[in-house]
Amino acid sequence: MSNEVTVTSRIQVMLDHYGLNANSVAQKLGYATNSKMYKILQGTEPSFPTLVDMLRSFPDVSSDWLTLGDGPMLRSEAGTAVATSSRAVSVRGLPVVNSGKVLAITVDKDGNDNLELVPIHAQAGYAVQHNEAVFVQDLPRYRVPGFEHGKFRAFEVAGDSMEPTLNHRDIVVCSYVDNWRLLVPDDMYVVVTTESVMLKRIRQRITDLDSEVLLHSDNRHRRPYPLDTADITELWRVRGYLSTYLPTAPDVTVERLWEVIESLGFDKGEVRRHLDENAPSHAPR
Repeated sequence: MSNEVTVTSRIQVMLDHYGLNANSVAQKLGYATNSKMYKILQGTEPSFPTLVDMLRSFPDVSSDWLTLGDGPMLRSEAGTAVATSSRAVSVRGLPVVNSGKVLAITVDKDGNDNLELVPIHAQAGYAVQHNEAVFVQDLPRYRVPGFEHGKFRAFEVAGDSMEPTLNHRDIVVCSYVDNWRLLVPDDMYVVVTTESVMLKRIRQRITDLDSEVLLHSDNRHRRPYPLDTADITELWRVRGYLSTYLPTAPDVTVERLWEVIESLGFDKGEVRRHLDENAPSHAPR
């Protein structure tokens, strides 16, 4: 039997001893997703840093047993004192800001992360059961070119809050944001709470759970929506979108007008800003 199989089988024995599964042990190890543990339990050899994480999180487990198969599983059974330690999670010396929950994911037969789609009709259930593996397992799964490596999830757009950028029933493909301190200001995000799934633009970084985040719509008729950061359960950054909406051909007269404006030496952006600032309040925007 190869060392790879031996190590993974011992990890399974260890998890059985503590009554843990891939999801719960990922949470204990401080991982953002359970994909790494799923792959290990399916036979992928764990990396050295992963073994170190396990030994730090399970200080009573013998390192000789886990890595080499020598001696008993528990250090106390060999008469060795059990050390305790904690695994501090930080980035650049600052504590990670997130919900503290592990992301439930699905993998294919080769252990690769799937891209799950959350359609509109499932979003109410997703808000409540997003962290339940059984619920996520039932979501449609796809492979999308350009989104094979990393943790991605797709959400169907509901409503008109992000028009004209995105339309109702468009599909946004998003990457999981583990550390909310690292979100990119002005980018678009899917914000999940226990009550809703919202597609909004976030203009400022989140620095702690005690703050309030302002969610912006691209639709000018929608006011910014304040939300307590502590109410967020998942944050997904929009990386692309799929749409069946095709814009109509450009108005030739309007295009010709812009050409004339530019030929006269005016900056198109400045002209647009001037028109917006001086338009009557009842004019469409």
